[in-house]
Amino acid sequence: MTEQASPDGLAEQLRAARQWAGITQEQLAGLSTVSVRAIRDLEQGRVRHPRRETLRLLAGAMRLSDARRAALELAVEGAEAGTVMREAYGAELAPPPKPLRRLVGRAEELRVLTGLLATEHERLLSVVGLAGVGKTRLAQEAALLLHGRDRTPVVWVDMTGTAPQTAGPAGTRSPRSALTGWARSLALGGRGLDELASVIRGRATLLVLDGHDTGPHLTPPLLELLHVCERLKVLITTREPHRTPGNRMLPLGPLPVPDPEPAEFPGGAEAPGASLTAGQPAVELMLSYVGHMRPDLMPGDSLVRTVARISRALDGVPRAMEAAASWLLLRSPAELLRIAHTTPLDVVDDVTAGDTGVDGGGEGLAALLAAAVARLDDGPAALLGDLSLLPDGWSADQAAAGLSATPAAVVRDVHALMLRGLVRRLPGEEDGAPRFGVLNLVRQLAAERAASLVPATAFVSS
Repeated sequence: MTEQASPDGLAEQLRAARQWAGITQEQLAGLSTVSVRAIRDLEQGRVRHPRRETLRLLAGAMRLSDARRAALELAVEGAEAGTVMREAYGAELAPPPKPLRRLVGRAEELRVLTGLLATEHERLLSVVGLAGVGKTRLAQEAALLLHGRDRTPVVWVDMTGTAPQTAGPAGTRSPRSALTGWARSLALGGRGLDELASVIRGRATLLVLDGHDTGPHLTPPLLELLHVCERLKVLITTREPHRTPGNRMLPLGPLPVPDPEPAEFPGGAEAPGASLTAGQPAVELMLSYVGHMRPDLMPGDSLVRTVARISRALDGVPRAMEAAASWLLLRSPAELLRIAHTTPLDVVDDVTAGDTGVDGGGEGLAALLAAAVARLDDGPAALLGDLSLLPDGWSADQAAAGLSATPAAVVRDVHALMLRGLVRRLPGEEDGAPRFGVLNLVRQLAAERAASLVPATAFVSS
């Protein structure tokens, strides 16, 4: 059933649009051929059922965008949202959110994601990773590129607990709210299929479900929307892998971190012209956070080295580094480094953690990391606890050799841990085998979770 627009707000919408255009009622009447009296009656709420031609004349005279024009029409009592949206739907009506900061250190991931979105055969993609690694920011950048380059409409839906839970355009005067309300309802297994399909059918569209962590499977209505709308692509950001046929998962790990110590010549002198931040996106990002929080700190070599060690202790997780930088209001860089090494979870939340709506609906990063470990099945949780006792640099075969489990089972569990971002692959190889490490941020959490399980066979290093 097609939903109706709210009967309230036409007068307010029209008055705001005219003021935005910077013209008087008399000037609008002259530009639109609609009488001053008719305009006055509309702005005072005396008329709630104007003809669509009247609204089009007024919108044209005020040079309203498609989005503002659609909002005006949706404010008319009895206006069918589906009809209005179909006529106004396009890139201008459905843009992605604009990021507040530039993307750092994700050029390769962005290339892969935009390449997959540009193909005809990949229509369902999931960016999977730990809370705070930058899934939303990467999705924003990819959506912006498609929107700007191909003029692709982007229906961006915030699926976190802080998003307004509207089920459709009823009660709202925003065309964008109508689209996102229908899409959110579908993602949660509710209504909206007919309305949304009638708008986007046959049109290239990117639907982004940001923070869709409610379950491991997509709902049947959302899959039906993909089937009905053959040019629709769905991009999901999630902390848990979605086990859905046809879903292409892209694991997103933390930013690369520097080696334990920078390479130095004998005597501790740096190579001539060497840059301590070149090729180190985690250090570059952390330095920007430090500069914003403590502009009085001069970015000399000593500070850069300390910041590099902090970024390594925090695994290059952007949200963790940003929160840690806020503690420089209270701590010195050396103190912050000591805490990051010993108890990193003490600095991954700043004082506003309970008020944020970023990647977790207001929860602090420490709580989100604990929840990620708690969600693990017993097998992977026990393995993570064993691996957390090891220094970085073990291979999957080494891990399998030291545990009383089949190699296939250990490798499978390591793979599951990597998908969730709890284990990362390290640069380089040893004897032709890739090396791995457990994130510092979850080592203590992993040990505590493993201790609560049936005691597992202790790891014996090969």
